[in-house]
Amino acid sequence: MDQRSVGRSALTIAPFILGTNTAGWTADQATSFDIFDAFTDQGFGAFDTADVYSRWVPGNDSESERILGRWMKARGNRDRVQIFTKVGMDLGEDGKGLSAAHIERAVEASLTRLQTDYIDLYQSHLFDAAVPQQETLTAYDRLIRAGKVRAIGCSNFDATQLGEALSLSGAEGLPRYETVQNEYNLRTRHKYEGDLQDLMLFQGLSLIPFYSLSAGFLTGKYRTEADLGQSPRGNSVSRYLNDDGLRVLAAMDQVTAERGVSHAALAMAWLLHQPGVLAPLASVTSVAQLTTLLGGVRLTLSAEELSLLDLKGL
Repeated sequence: MDQRSVGRSALTIAPFILGTNTAGWTADQATSFDIFDAFTDQGFGAFDTADVYSRWVPGNDSESERILGRWMKARGNRDRVQIFTKVGMDLGEDGKGLSAAHIERAVEASLTRLQTDYIDLYQSHLFDAAVPQQETLTAYDRLIRAGKVRAIGCSNFDATQLGEALSLSGAEGLPRYETVQNEYNLRTRHKYEGDLQDLMLFQGLSLIPFYSLSAGFLTGKYRTEADLGQSPRGNSVSRYLNDDGLRVLAAMDQVTAERGVSHAALAMAWLLHQPGVLAPLASVTSVAQLTTLLGGVRLTLSAEELSLLDLKGL
């Protein structure tokens, strides 16, 4: 499996990142283990989680990291996988944000849950306007020097916020963000394309796109209001069911019909052809879903197909 560089860091990964927010939520531990096994059996190894997954479920105490940690211990494969986790979102009584004090507490808790002594990519989950970025980056510098973190990234940052962080890193000799994890897919382009993409390409950063399937809209199964009742995710898909969304599906319909591939696989393939994208990020609840998505990783699109799918203004 070809490897892609994570920004300008020493990390490399195969071109798909498995989201594990479903572990302990919509996939129990046994199912999650099966998915993780199938993922690594296919030559992949990058897992994305967060300390907050999935605390929105009553009684769920960061189960995503815990299940991932139990699986690595059971398989004895920590040195063959890459763990990406995040800090900074609301953890209830445990606090939130990107202060040095919170980061130092949160990383120890994540390391314990993951049953490891280092995190490959530690990401600021959300920009924190209340904390100077220098404080956050200095805290990360200590973690990297201590061997607890290999590289850092950020999520939900805009071009101005990222630019400030990169300037501080350069001026102060602090570690820099190597990745940005933002929403980006065939349906939603504006959260990456433009100033943010230009900055990242110039600086050699990598994008980790989340909502790779637009909450399931890009699977093609939602075409009318009546279709929204097919899944509990229907309410989150409804915002895409408009003229722009149907234009995207129409273009996808043409390519999938000609190539004999699924809409989901096509959505993955398209992302891998976009400048600056490290790898699609997606979560699944079954091995069958995973197999479909991995098919897209191996799909090469022609210039004509990419042109057909390149709908501006989305």
